[in-house]
Amino acid sequence: MSQLTGAMIRACAVAVLVAMPALMLPNVSGDTAQIVTLLALVAGAAILAEYSAAYPGLIEFRDAPPYNRMRFILLFFLILFLSILARTDVMPTRFSLLLDALSQWLGHGFDFAYSPVRLLVLALPSGLPEAHLASVQAGASLAYTIAVLGILGFLLSIAVGYWPRRTASFNVWINLPTFDPTAGQDVVQRLERDGLVNMALGILLPFLLPVLLRLSELLIQPVTLETPLAYVWGITLWAFIPASLVLRGIAMQQVARLIREKRRQLAEDEGSIPRPARSAYS
Repeated sequence: MSQLTGAMIRACAVAVLVAMPALMLPNVSGDTAQIVTLLALVAGAAILAEYSAAYPGLIEFRDAPPYNRMRFILLFFLILFLSILARTDVMPTRFSLLLDALSQWLGHGFDFAYSPVRLLVLALPSGLPEAHLASVQAGASLAYTIAVLGILGFLLSIAVGYWPRRTASFNVWINLPTFDPTAGQDVVQRLERDGLVNMALGILLPFLLPVLLRLSELLIQPVTLETPLAYVWGITLWAFIPASLVLRGIAMQQVARLIREKRRQLAEDEGSIPRPARSAYS
């Protein structure tokens, strides 16, 4: 019952998170609200099925809190702050104006050659209003800063021994359900290699996604991020997906270190066991 209750709470939290931009932003059409509601229900049902099962199927580090909670908090602040920015012109408040000023200041700080924020702005179609481009630059700068702070927070939790918790057992195969330990080379080397690949991909994605966005104009309708929902979700995914990959890579590196230390400890314990003396007739 406790596991089912926790799964229901997580499912409701994810459903509310998916629906939050549509609830906060003004002038959302009825059709869009229905689609968002359907997506929120699907996301909540998926989380409920995953966390109520005996063993995880897709979600990694399910039994190693607070890894997924930190990712949820990161996504929550991205959606919340970007939704507040998107409605500042229509529903200004003291906090939204302060957040807008902070994002504008960060936007000027990220306005240099080959920065991921400038590449995202340059990837938008030509002819858009300057005010919209400045809004995208401010929102992307704020989202990128939040993502970096989330990664630093996770590194701090590892440094102080908060993840994984030393007082709790850590099952590698349950927390990495999509990782096959029997395939390929040594599991530690594979974990280290996959961790480095994830971190490298997460670092490069903020620079690569604008290029892919620019190339997509040849096949589909260009993405402008002019509607409030597209603004919030577009910038959120641009910042959250790379940050999530970096977090996954760091976690896999930490798991590889734990396995290596466990092997070293077992080898030392075996070496400390005294062996029986051999007789002269042996």
